[in-house]
Amino acid sequence: MNTIHYYNKYSSDFIESTFDVDMESLYLPFLKNITEGGFVLDLGCGSGRDSLAFQKRGYKVVALDYSKELVKQATALTGIPVRYQSFYELTESNQYDGIWACASLLHCDRNRLPDVLKRIYNALRRGGVCYMSFKYGSTDREKDGRAFTDLDEVQAKELLDQLQVVEVLQQWITVDQRPDRDEKWLNVLWKKQ
Repeated sequence: MNTIHYYNKYSSDFIESTFDVDMESLYLPFLKNITEGGFVLDLGCGSGRDSLAFQKRGYKVVALDYSKELVKQATALTGIPVRYQSFYELTESNQYDGIWACASLLHCDRNRLPDVLKRIYNALRRGGVCYMSFKYGSTDREKDGRAFTDLDEVQAKELLDQLQVVEVLQQWITVDQRPDRDEKWLNVLWKKQ
């Protein structure tokens, strides 16, 4: 089973297990760097939970995901036409004030991460910010039919050093908020200079 097949098959279970997670402590550092009513891309939006939260706060939101089932459910939840698109296909330039890549890039092939980060960098306006999160670690692995690229602080620095000029605003480790999990997450918030 591949990752996309997993999300198409288990979309309802995935949404049920993640929708009610309290994300406020992750939203705050991201949103305080975006002007009110700014333009946000939810890159790999999953259920649409975060897109909806940003909409309710008055931000203009574009959302995309590469699971057809999650696209359907996120579109129904948010009322916005969620795009069926991979982060490998991101081509916008100088478009967004913020890009939210919460637990999505962890499914990116490690050897393609530099290209995807360049795409994110190009899609951001000058001064725009990107939030991204990965399961904490340094390996590539498969679990429950999904491929994961874990990241630690050293790997995150090496990736961001490949971009033109970025400033890491904040980097921190959190513990999964779901009751049945104790995994750690690496959270990185960076700004395009």
